[in-house]
Amino acid sequence: MSLSTLAARFRRHPIATTLEVGSVFVCLVLFAATFVLLGGSPLIATAQPTTGAETPWLVIVVVGAAFVLFWTALVPLYERYLY
Repeated sequence: MSLSTLAARFRRHPIATTLEVGSVFVCLVLFAATFVLLGGSPLIATAQPTTGAETPWLVIVVVGAAFVLFWTALVPLYERYLY
């Protein structure tokens, strides 16, 4: 998809295009963050809970859960309300 096609789509449907591009961005960030954190062992983070090493994993889980909740609950409710 070229940049001009994306710009034309944004002009026609700005909310939907923003949601789709934002979703791709969130997925890429979660994917990259997971692999960065996998460089360390998740077992070490659970073995020493007082060090705060589990916080990045918690952030990834919370962001992923919010992303799933958004697309499975909020977007269908919005579409039902809109149409």
